[in-house]
Order: sequence, then structure tokens, then C-alpha cells
Amino acid sequence: MPRLSTADAETLARRALTAAGASPATAAAAARTLVAAEAQGQAGHGLSRVPQYCAFLRNGRADGAAVPAIIAERGGAALVDARHGLAYPALDLAVAEAARRAAAQGVAFIGITNSHHAGAMGIPVAALARDHGLVALAFTNSPAAMPVPGGRRPLLGTNPVAAAFPRRQDDPMLIDMALSEVARGKVMLAAKEGRPIPEGWAIDAEGRPTTDPEAALAGAMLAMGGTKGALLALVVELLCCALTGAAFGYEADSFFVDAGNRPRLGQAILAIDPGALAGREAVLDRIEALVAAMLADAGVRLPGARRAALEAMAATDGIEVPEALFGRLHALVDAA
Repeated sequence: MPRLSTADAETLARRALTAAGASPATAAAAARTLVAAEAQGQAGHGLSRVPQYCAFLRNGRADGAAVPAIIAERGGAALVDARHGLAYPALDLAVAEAARRAAAQGVAFIGITNSHHAGAMGIPVAALARDHGLVALAFTNSPAAMPVPGGRRPLLGTNPVAAAFPRRQDDPMLIDMALSEVARGKVMLAAKEGRPIPEGWAIDAEGRPTTDPEAALAGAMLAMGGTKGALLALVVELLCCALTGAAFGYEADSFFVDAGNRPRLGQAILAIDPGALAGREAVLDRIEALVAAMLADAGVRLPGARRAALEAMAATDGIEVPEALFGRLHALVDAA
């Protein structure tokens, strides 16, 4: 299996995206974030997304020339229009605005509209916590995959939520999770391998619990925690879409097919300056007190610790890229 330095992996991803029609700025922002996700062990949001994004750029599902812009603002709030481009330039702008406005106002809420697949949402919040000392939360909706409580049709996305809390000397405590019981990709893999899935993962098109992955793919994923998880996904949908004017999950075509509409998804970032509340040092003291209490149990691993360790390892050892994906990325570059 080929092993690339993170710099070489970024170069390869950037060249493939540029060949598909992404501007240099868009290609660089996307490549940087995808390689960061790969380095953190989040392969589903890493280099495997490059061929998908290239297809979206070529068939018009994403505008490679789009330049995000702020279209509304007041105090600590701002709305970024991604202008149907890939999400990463808009997320970069949102992070910069969140940091600036939180420092000035104590709190910032930055919405993003007309956006796209946003990948690992832990990356932008970790940057806000690590580089600016802010408490940060991020939300995104996605194409419909889950029903609302009592329903059977997919209306809500899996709608990831991420949060990061700064620490005095260590990497931020990072929580990053989708709100489905499992990733849809696990159901797709089970279907490909012809094996059943556990009950509780999904329902069929008639709303009945199923262990048949093919029936599950024709039906809907189930939220983690049942009704409570579905209601959390509903909260994310409203935060990301009602406040920003973005498309709801049921209005966006699936990302698992190359053809389809421009998804017009929404994201939101909330950033809080600890200095505006109990004070930076007091907040850090409280966080460290909880960390110490958690680690008093030998089996506890802090949220985000594994990702940070893998990223540090990748910085020195590089990342392994599956042979088939490595060849496909090079073919995308050569197709220019």
C-alpha cells in the first residue's frame, strides 16, 4: 500500500480537484481538510471523497469557481453564502469570522447557506479551540437518510454535531458524531458482502424494522437513541437550514450518486469566548478538573485523543493510501 507524506497527499488531491474544475483556492482548501481527516483516521471523510468531489465538479453539482461571501451580518452573527461551491472555502471563512466576532462580542454564530458536503466537522471546531482558545460547536445537515419520530420516509440527514473545548496545554477535548445509529456506509458494505445488519440500524420502505441491508438502503436509517436522537437531528436541521435559508435534507439529492441537484446544504458554527463568562483561566480550571475526574478511571480515553495521536503520527510517518484509490487519484490528475 503506497505511503505518502501529508504534503504529497495534499498535492495529489489538489491536482485532481483542479483537473476537475476547482479553482486553486477551492482545491487547496478541500485538499487540506480531506488530508487532515485522513490523517486523523477519518477515511470516510478523507481522500476517498476526492473522486466523488471531482464527479460533482464535472457534472455541475458543485461550482468549482465559487467564492464564498458574507451576505448578512449583525454584531456576532453573520451568514456566509457558499455559492454552490465545495463547502471548505466557506467553512474557512466561517471559522475566521467566528474567531473575530467572538473575540469582539463574546459569542459568534456563523451560518452557511448554499453549501455542500462538509466532511469531518471536528476539524473547524478544533481549530477554533486550539488556535483561538474558544469553545466551539459546529453543525451540518446532509441529504435525507432518517425519518422524523413516528415517520417512515427519510426527511432528516444524519446531521453531525461537533464540539471542541480548549485545554491549558493539551489538544482540545473534541466530540464529533453523526446522529444516526451507524454510518450509512456500514449498511452499504453489508449489502455488498451479502450479510445481514443488526436490528435497530434501519427500517424498510414500509417503516418496518429490517436486518436486510438492501431493504434498509431502500428505506431509512434510524437515529441513535431512538426518538431523542431523531429530535436532536431535527434541531440540527432547523439550526442549519431555517436560520440560513439552506435546503432541508429531503430537498437535496443523495451524495452516493454522481448525478443530481446542487444540494444547497447548511452549516452553522457557534463560538464562545470563555473570557466573556467565568473567565479564561476559570474555564480552563473547570475543564481540567473534569478531565482529571474522567481519567481517574483507567479505561477512559478522552474524546478526540485518538484523532490527535493519529494526526501526530501521520505528520512524521505519512499516511497509507489504498492501492486502488492511489491509482484512481493519479488517473483523475492525468484526465486533465
